[in-house]
Amino acid sequence: MKPLRRHRDRLPVLGCWPQQWIKDDAVWHMFELQLKPDGNVAWYLRGDDVAHGGYGSITYQDYDAAVTEAKSTNLLLKDAVEDLALPFEQAESIRLKVQKALTAEERLMSEERLMLMEAIKRHVADPRPRLEDLTVLDGSDVLQAELHKRLLQHPYVQLVFLARYGVRLEREGDFTWRVIGANSHKVGLYAYREKVARGFGMSGTDHWGQTKAAIRDALLPRANKLLHLASVKLLLADALRRGQQVLIVGSFVFWYEDSNVPHWVVKQVGISGKSETGDTMWLEGTILSKNHGRIVVLPYIKENGERVQGHTKNAPHDGKALPRHRNDYVELPFEVLDGDLMYSLFGELKYE
Repeated sequence: MKPLRRHRDRLPVLGCWPQQWIKDDAVWHMFELQLKPDGNVAWYLRGDDVAHGGYGSITYQDYDAAVTEAKSTNLLLKDAVEDLALPFEQAESIRLKVQKALTAEERLMSEERLMLMEAIKRHVADPRPRLEDLTVLDGSDVLQAELHKRLLQHPYVQLVFLARYGVRLEREGDFTWRVIGANSHKVGLYAYREKVARGFGMSGTDHWGQTKAAIRDALLPRANKLLHLASVKLLLADALRRGQQVLIVGSFVFWYEDSNVPHWVVKQVGISGKSETGDTMWLEGTILSKNHGRIVVLPYIKENGERVQGHTKNAPHDGKALPRHRNDYVELPFEVLDGDLMYSLFGELKYE
């Protein structure tokens, strides 16, 4: 979630992507990736002045509609860097920054959406409190009613942010909540993360990277169940017929292990480089697997032009990955499928 800021000057627009509004995550704002005078790119709220270069309405009530418009706009902007008439090396650097930013936003949004939907599903049978059972210490009937609305959808959370009233509510008992003043950007962010994290037994105020890593681990058993679905079997069989042995779907990788007993396994997508160093995803190339690690790092290209080979590894807490014999090293191309496909596939699984 990004703050609603606009640059004071009209800057070149190189792409766009929607973001949930921190005050109401049922509302989506369109953000533009703009080129700053120093050669860096940054996200700014898209203007709604069509006559001066805008692209229409900037708010949406539907995620899919916002994403559809973003993708359509990005097609129109695919030659925007060339239109700047910059020296080749500078243009290439900017193009990589744009690719990195757009890819990161799309993958992040897709992953967190899947996690949120799964968190909600895990608590679909939880009892919902009655309005009259709720107690809001130092609060009003209005806050009690607003809290009740939130708990009908997310009964498992222990932190709620009511942006309209500038307060956050924290659970102190089964039905008792306390009002705490809050106007900072982080409180809204924590409240959004709470809806995801608490669904898996964690807190929205914990380290977000570590929380999401733990959620990926929690989702992995369900992802493995996908291998038994008829629809997934057909998808994977078609991939094999096309010579494709690695499919990237959201945060997971369907990986064909061509061993003594050939079979498909599910691995996780790892981070390609450090985002703070300016590394960007390189969606062309291969993955060279020298071990049986459960994390797949896709190949990427740095801003200095250095290309890093895709590879497999274990997560930090897993210990060293079991190595392959040198004769068994595999170098495979990969295909990235629509991230929403993973959510659709998860929807096919029934709970025990």
